[in-house]
Amino acid sequence: MAYRHKEFVAALSKFAQRLLTPYEVDAALDAVVRKVTTVLELSGAGVTLHVDGRLRFVTAAGERIEAMERCQERFAAGPCAHAFAHGETIAVPDVRRRDDLWPEFAAEARRLEIAAVAGVPMQLGEVKVGALDLYCRAPREWADDELAAAQVFADMATGYIVNSDKLRQQEQLSAQLQTALDARIVVEQAKGVTAQARGVTPAAAFELIRAYARRHQAPVRAVAQAIVEVGLRI
Repeated sequence: MAYRHKEFVAALSKFAQRLLTPYEVDAALDAVVRKVTTVLELSGAGVTLHVDGRLRFVTAAGERIEAMERCQERFAAGPCAHAFAHGETIAVPDVRRRDDLWPEFAAEARRLEIAAVAGVPMQLGEVKVGALDLYCRAPREWADDELAAAQVFADMATGYIVNSDKLRQQEQLSAQLQTALDARIVVEQAKGVTAQARGVTPAAAFELIRAYARRHQAPVRAVAQAIVEVGLRI
């Protein structure tokens, strides 16, 4: 079964554009799950991520698929666990017949009438993030081009997660730099006030501020703010 190539290309274009704008990771992963389900004509798909030392269910297309994902989370066994642990795609035409692989997962598949499954690794270099899982209610011989397309979707999902983390780091750095800048500004203002009041140079005024801070076991910035904002004189 060939995948829908035109929809695949359109999805990649849309996902690439999303990376350049603010986004919520949960919403982005939901979009990946929905689109891979459509493009590969699946019964559903799900994403499981490695969090706090274990694989945890994040999102799925449909209650039936969510139940399969939660089964994997509960028993730490299934296509996602294999893909994550080995860093390779695993595709099973009919998991209902594969009690030798994952007995609990196979039993759940029989209960929910799920046949074909595949697990696709989500990782960047040596950094493992999780896995993208594919599900079909009918048996299916997974074609190489389908699995290759699924890997692209998994890579895109990984990109959303890694990019979001970098954006948060940048935001934290920007906040820290702004805090440092604000502190520098208020200290300079306090130096000017103290220098004028005591008739000393700005350098000497700073030493007075620092000495006062030490005596009172207070941050220099707090003393500077008191000088500027509430009229402290030292």
